[in-house]
Amino acid sequence: QVQLVESGGGSVQAGGSLRLSCAASGYASRTYSMSWFRQTPGKEREGVAIIYDYGSTICADSVKGRFTISQEYAKNTLHLQMNSLQPEDTGIYYCAAATDLRPPRGSWYRAAWYKYWGQGTQVAVSS
Repeated sequence: QVQLVESGGGSVQAGGSLRLSCAASGYASRTYSMSWFRQTPGKEREGVAIIYDYGSTICADSVKGRFTISQEYAKNTLHLQMNSLQPEDTGIYYCAAATDLRPPRGSWYRAAWYKYWGQGTQVAVSS
């Protein structure tokens, strides 16, 4: 049974950095596609980045060049390194997993494609 638990959120000043982690349990978890989403009250849940097919990655245009997604397979742990944080990055960040090594075209940023979700970790960036 796959379970996901996020950690690493906090409050930082604009320009600062945070590293989020998602601890996954379950034998097959490292073979799944895994993503980070974020959500602000009143806004739709937004895909931030995905890692799939044992290391391929895609990042949303809004975070490209600032955020990096990675996975420590030996620890079944997903990470999101966030640099040069801006107030618009504020939100609850969720870890998600899909039971497929590769996302169908146009699906990685759609929440409905993912089967497993963590409870989220709060990120607040002040100006």
